[in-house]
Amino acid sequence: MNQAGKVLIVDDETHIRKFVSLLIKSLGGYSLILQASNGEEALQIYEREKPELVLLDVNMPRVDGLETLRNLKQFDGSCTVVMLTSLVNRHTVEVCLQLGAVGYLRKDNLPDDITAQLQKIIRDTFQSKRPPATAEILRSRK
Repeated sequence: MNQAGKVLIVDDETHIRKFVSLLIKSLGGYSLILQASNGEEALQIYEREKPELVLLDVNMPRVDGLETLRNLKQFDGSCTVVMLTSLVNRHTVEVCLQLGAVGYLRKDNLPDDITAQLQKIIRDTFQSKRPPATAEILRSRK
C-alpha cells in the first residue's frame, strides 16, 4: 500500500489505539499516525492536522463516536471516517453510514481479518476515490 498521508485513530482505550496503529503501519505508506483518546481531542487534532483517514470508536465517554462523526462532517464534509466497534448493532451501523462514515471495523475480529478489511477500505477510499456502497458494507459484515 503506497498511500502517503495521515491517519487519526480515535479510541478511549490506549491498547486499541496502539493495536490499530500497528496494523496500519503493517500496511505501509502512511507518513503519520495520530491518536486521540476522545471525541473532543479528535476534533482538535482533525482541525489542526487534516488527516486523510479517521478511524473512530463508536462508544467513548464524554463525546461518543456518533456525535464526533457529526462534528467532523460538519467541519469537513469530505472527511473519510471508518467507525470502530466491538458491539454490532445494525441500527447504529446504519446511522453511522447515514451520517457519512464509509464503513466500520469490528475491533474484536482477528488481526488478519481487521488488516484485510482495513486494506480494502483504504483501497476503496483512496485508490478508486469512491466509498464502498452501504449495501456492500452491511452484506460483507453479516
